[in-house]
Amino acid sequence: MRLFAVVFALFASLFALPAAAQLIDVPGRAAPPATTDKENLWLLDLSSGGRVTIWLRPDVAPKAVERVKTLTRQKFYDGLPFHRVIEGFMAQGGDPKGDGTGGSELPDLEKEFNYLPHVRGAVAAARAQDENSANSQFYIMLAPRLALDKKYTVFGRVLDGMQYVDAIQRGEPPANPTRVVHAYIAADNPPPYQPAPAAAATVPAEDQNLTLPSGPAKR
Repeated sequence: MRLFAVVFALFASLFALPAAAQLIDVPGRAAPPATTDKENLWLLDLSSGGRVTIWLRPDVAPKAVERVKTLTRQKFYDGLPFHRVIEGFMAQGGDPKGDGTGGSELPDLEKEFNYLPHVRGAVAAARAQDENSANSQFYIMLAPRLALDKKYTVFGRVLDGMQYVDAIQRGEPPANPTRVVHAYIAADNPPPYQPAPAAAATVPAEDQNLTLPSGPAKR
């Protein structure tokens, strides 16, 4: 029986259930927001062709979610590239310098490691070696990498538009990087998706060295 449970857990990690299926009522654990709660839906309009809807999880990572909301409403993410995209691993963005060394002018965040797994579609905060160095950068998992669990702050999960994440240009950095055309919080009544303009500007920021393990560090 125990062997069956282990095999089932491994199978589930490779073919993760929809985000809504992870709603499990555990005594003493904060309840997650509904997947229809617009205040906790992060919309990323990508130059790869469409809108990605991400379910934010303030129940497990309130500081990271608040940071995403703050920067989104400041239009910080608009025009920023996915600067580090590794096939079979993840797509990393949110760096105003576009080279993996940038962040916002806001203070770094304390770690909020939690039980959410690094399955396909998971969204987490990138950081440097210091566990409390996450700031503006984030990554979206293209495939499961459970070795990262409880080492990085997972704060969301893709609900819709994963095909546009899959279409993000690969590279470290990509020759022609995919960009966040616009980022919105659904509660702010954003307009429909619009294709990317011909060119998008970036915004300077203070140096950081935000990387992920299990792949070449950005130099």
